Amino acid sequence: MDISQVKFDCKHFKGYIPCKPNKLENAECSTCKHYKPWDKKILIIKLGAMGDVIRTTPLVVRYREMYGDVHFTWLTLFPDVLPKESVQEIYTPEAFELLKIKGRHYDIAINLDKDEEACMLLDQVDAKEKYGFSWKNRHLSAATPAANHKIMTGLFDHISIKNTKSYLEEIFEICHLDFQKEEYLLNYNKKIAEDWKDKFAEKADGRKIVGLNTGCGNRWQTRLWPDEYWETFINSLDQTQVLPILLGGPQENEKNTWLAEKTGAWYPGTFPLKTFISLTANLDAVVTQVSMMMHIAVGHKTPMVLMNNIFNKHEFEMYGRGVIVEPETGCDCYFGNSCSRERSCMYDMKPETIKNELMKLIQ
Repeated sequence: MDISQVKFDCKHFKGYIPCKPNKLENAECSTCKHYKPWDKKILIIKLGAMGDVIRTTPLVVRYREMYGDVHFTWLTLFPDVLPKESVQEIYTPEAFELLKIKGRHYDIAINLDKDEEACMLLDQVDAKEKYGFSWKNRHLSAATPAANHKIMTGLFDHISIKNTKSYLEEIFEICHLDFQKEEYLLNYNKKIAEDWKDKFAEKADGRKIVGLNTGCGNRWQTRLWPDEYWETFINSLDQTQVLPILLGGPQENEKNTWLAEKTGAWYPGTFPLKTFISLTANLDAVVTQVSMMMHIAVGHKTPMVLMNNIFNKHEFEMYGRGVIVEPETGCDCYFGNSCSRERSCMYDMKPETIKNELMKLIQ
């Protein structure tokens, strides 16, 4: 056979090395019984933030339901959160990776980031259908009119605050689809999860295991619940019935160490991302401010009490497994990095309220 007979569109094609059928059976494309082209090739550009990457994965679920054998390529800043069994190629925005994307053809290309570089890439990529945010006349544009709404809510707070659609409803509409409660796909290690299940069970001794995520990242510090409220809340829990576990990263280490000393809550320490996502599969419930932990809990289908102040509550899809608690006096700092009040509205979210909502979930 010659090169004209090579099936470059076959799902077994490896680029420049022998495919598996050739390795096992000396199969050639011209006569190979294993030849099967991908039903669709789809590119998703969703760089960050980490939680937003996780909550974009329901698109993978939907497209696979629609088309069957789909080859997904995903460009992201957070490759570790994507399940490799569901996304065949995961790239970061580096020069050679971008060359690969630009040099290929896709049936569908989607960009859900408004960064200039991401928009320019969607404009340049070769695809039959394009959805999301693109680049036209040297500025942000919509690949189809369906993306106009999301552009406007991003540009104008007074429009965004009136939005009643969840993030998932919005991105599905951008792709000309209707959201039907497709679940997250979460990349975690089942063995690590199982190992921690035994540790948690021994520590809990029959009690409900409740993860308390005390941090919220650096971008919007206005989301932080006061440390003294965490202390009061934990001490109000009946620890003969509930095992509170303090969760967080290195920046929460000092806080969580202090809380453990003050309350008797268990603080197992900090972990690499893969371990953290895996061990949290064993929680019976989660209490968190808006954070990456919120998306991890949704991915694990864990009941959750979500504390929210500066964001539009409608954007969060809880799948009926959680409750959103907001300050009794409202919040004056929509998407704000600093609080305009002398005393943050997070002080209006009382420990007793959070406890009552948590007990409803776990009982």
